[in-house]
Amino acid sequence: MAKNYVSNSTESSRMFKSNVLESLSKVHFSVPLFIFVPVIFYFSWKSLVVGSLPWYDFVLFVSGGLFVWTFTEYFMHRFVFHFKPRGEWMERIHFIFHGVHHDYPNDAKRLVMPPSVSIPLATGFYYLFSLMMKEFYVAAFFSGFITGYLFYDMSHYALHHANFKSSFWKKLKKHHMQHHYYDASKGYGVSSDFWDKIFGSDKWKD
Repeated sequence: MAKNYVSNSTESSRMFKSNVLESLSKVHFSVPLFIFVPVIFYFSWKSLVVGSLPWYDFVLFVSGGLFVWTFTEYFMHRFVFHFKPRGEWMERIHFIFHGVHHDYPNDAKRLVMPPSVSIPLATGFYYLFSLMMKEFYVAAFFSGFITGYLFYDMSHYALHHANFKSSFWKKLKKHHMQHHYYDASKGYGVSSDFWDKIFGSDKWKD
């Protein structure tokens, strides 16, 4: 199978003429931590202290949030970030959302979600979950969901820029690098290859 060409440049490719829009498309990898770690603490406090949620219910709902994140990560990467664009405008949108990362995978400023994307998405998911669960249960669930998201973002940065000794991380890095450099139609899981195994998208073609 022919391998896709990608740039090895560590510099950012300009996407917008507007300096404001361009700045909003880039972010240091630590920014999501500063934004969302307080969110995790707040919703954990809300469920445990304000809502007096029993610890076992808290653990159950946090675990549920983490699990749902893993599927959300896989689903969004496969069906949203890798949708097949038709027409010039759709190709442009696809490039902005994810294509630029595949063309410039070593661009350190486009490896985690910028707040202009992550905050609206997180808000939307919170209100979606609020339709399904009571207030203090959704607080615990959401803290788990956001923990999963942060693990994904930090893992994604590390997979592109860190050298691992652990066999677990080496295996996960190989999985993600194959997605980038060999076959982008496989290997959609980033922080885990669990759903790739479930849906058979870890079977690399020769």
